[in-house]
Amino acid sequence: MRILVVEDNEGIAAGLRANLTQRGYAVDICTSVADAWHALGTARFDAVLLDLGLPDGDGSDIVRRLRAVRHRPGSARPGMDALPDPATPVLILTARDQIHERVAGLNLGADDYLVKPFDMDELEARLRAMMRRAAGQASPVIHYGALEIDPAAHTVRQGGRLVETSPREFAVLWALVQARGRVLSRQQIEEHLYNWGDAVESNAVEVYVHHLRKKLGQRSIVTMRGVGYFLPLEPA
Repeated sequence: MRILVVEDNEGIAAGLRANLTQRGYAVDICTSVADAWHALGTARFDAVLLDLGLPDGDGSDIVRRLRAVRHRPGSARPGMDALPDPATPVLILTARDQIHERVAGLNLGADDYLVKPFDMDELEARLRAMMRRAAGQASPVIHYGALEIDPAAHTVRQGGRLVETSPREFAVLWALVQARGRVLSRQQIEEHLYNWGDAVESNAVEVYVHHLRKKLGQRSIVTMRGVGYFLPLEPA
């Protein structure tokens, strides 16, 4: 799961990155409205943690522009940024604690609002709930055939048996389960695994898929040769 943190305070940004990375997320940092908008147009994020007071404008401008995006065929031109995903969940993190400011942020299209200082356990709980709503999932545990996947605990069970997975194996499985029925390319899966600047081994995704198949069964993940990997809508 890949998170974009938009925060110009170096200490807060570093703390968020360290905590979320330790909890199994891939985290990228932007410090301005312009950089955040560019990032949203060049990569796909599972959620955005957004400060409001940024050096080149207000973070609410990002929410407003994001929710106003309308995808049109051919609207992204070669050499230009792609359009951001208007459904990307946004959690506002700010020191502004007035009720009318919270209401304004939510009315613009933010999914949640948390006042600084905050507790990391509460932040992660809100983050998971926000992403769950965005995916149309009411239950915190995802069931897929004999699999039970708990994104909060980062655990996988098969037929009630705990299956040990590394953070990146879990991230690969989680990405495929969320996209079940659709093929994800290697690059799309890598976007869930790595921050900007991380060294990406050319066969990393293949290795994680191989490990998951050994643990869950060789037919658990389907390869579409030359395209990518997917899970069928209905498990075999």
